[in-house]
Amino acid sequence: GETLLDWVTSGGAERYTAESELWAFGIDPSIGTSSLSVGEKRRAALAKAFAEAPDLIFLDEPTNHLDIFAIETLEDRLRAFRGGALIVSHDRTFLERVTQRCFWLYDRRILRLDSGYAAFDEWAAKVEAETAESLRRLEKAIERETYTFYRSITAQRTRNEGRAARLRAMRTDHAERIRSMDKPMDMAIDSGSISGRLVAQLRHVDKAFGDKVLLKNFSTRIMRGDRLAIVGPNGAGKSTLVKLLIGQMPADAGEIKLGTNLDVAYLDQGRDALKGDETLWDVLANSGSDSIMVRGQPRHVAAYAKDFLFREKQLRQPVKTLSGGERNRLQLARALAKATNLLVLDEPTNDLDIDTLDLLEDMLADYDGTLILVSHDRDFIDRLATSTLALNGNGGAAETPGGWQDFIRQNPDFFAEISRTEALKIKATPKAAPTPVKTAAKKLSYKDQKRLEDLNALMPRWAAEIKTLEKALEDPTLYSRDPKRFDATMKKLDALRAELEAGEMEWLELEEKRESLIS
Repeated sequence: GETLLDWVTSGGAERYTAESELWAFGIDPSIGTSSLSVGEKRRAALAKAFAEAPDLIFLDEPTNHLDIFAIETLEDRLRAFRGGALIVSHDRTFLERVTQRCFWLYDRRILRLDSGYAAFDEWAAKVEAETAESLRRLEKAIERETYTFYRSITAQRTRNEGRAARLRAMRTDHAERIRSMDKPMDMAIDSGSISGRLVAQLRHVDKAFGDKVLLKNFSTRIMRGDRLAIVGPNGAGKSTLVKLLIGQMPADAGEIKLGTNLDVAYLDQGRDALKGDETLWDVLANSGSDSIMVRGQPRHVAAYAKDFLFREKQLRQPVKTLSGGERNRLQLARALAKATNLLVLDEPTNDLDIDTLDLLEDMLADYDGTLILVSHDRDFIDRLATSTLALNGNGGAAETPGGWQDFIRQNPDFFAEISRTEALKIKATPKAAPTPVKTAAKKLSYKDQKRLEDLNALMPRWAAEIKTLEKALEDPTLYSRDPKRFDATMKKLDALRAELEAGEMEWLELEEKRESLIS
């Protein structure tokens, strides 16, 4: 079959140059073209583009499906490239590093900034302020012209027709300018009922697929309110780790414990939850009704879809006709409709424009639940994450407080054991770390072990009772019908919440004690 080298040289590139570019992007030139992942196809296409040494290269969302290492390679190639580059991208860090000027499609115009993207936000704010003032002046002019037109209604017909035409033109111009302005999406998320203090804990977990070791003796703990970013090369196991953390996949070895009262919303990287033949209407209202429950309140499907910039005529179109950005918005719409105290986003920024990305960031900043985020967007991670967990693709992992830049500062050598090319490739047969020889482990006392087992049984029961009481209090007529029952329910709910909180703290202390005895 055709190899990648054959494909790259088919465009006229020299063989040596083609090989060099493919290796630079971490791809073996001898592999076939039929078994590539989405990320590998993207890297191969970039290698082909640079190998042909064009005068101008056009890149449309080039960082989608690339990991951070591939993006940094692309940045290096662009800085060394002697031709011109026209780039469409939502990746702000990428744009800041490679651009020298910007074009902005705004208010029916193409505006030019003779500086790189680093200066864009300040410039755009001034443009928006000037545009708002221009629209205000146009609205005043329409008011004056309308007043003059009706006062001169008895004047000559030709004069009235002239004024009417001018008024229609002004109103049309105003309407078109308003329509051309980006309408923000109306995004918000309800964290619903409070989860337990512990959200998830992995202890000494191993996970592999065949000879490919993703996690080796891995431990982590996620607490309520954490904002965890997971980073690493493509193929390092980021999505696998997410599925372990939310109980969708078993570990090969080790222990996984999920917290209590978890309401999980999961936006997966492949958008697998969307079926191509379903319509947008079907996706949002699975029952086929005209309404969808949005954070506990019924809303018409068309009105809710409009919040996410979908037109009414799109609602009967199949999902397979949507663009990547529209599919992303549709999954966000579905995920944000229900209350969730654990939000899991796997590459949420793919195909989103910068304005929508800003709104998503604002929404997540206001979200008071727990967030697990897999992303290659360094700026997005730096703005949102309270801790960053990195996988190196050979079973190794490291976690530090803060975002991507904080992680690199604190772990400058974490990825040093593999070159950037190896980080891009992530060999299928890495050497597994040797299994340490352990001495006989000490155990908890009988009393502590018994209490730990009791808490494991009690905490889910308390969480279930809390959920039942919260459901009862959702009845808006309860207080007016039976004030005593309302007060008793509130007191019982407060007591149970306090009991669960204390139980979780005790459970964590016992778990830490047990772990210290084992290690």
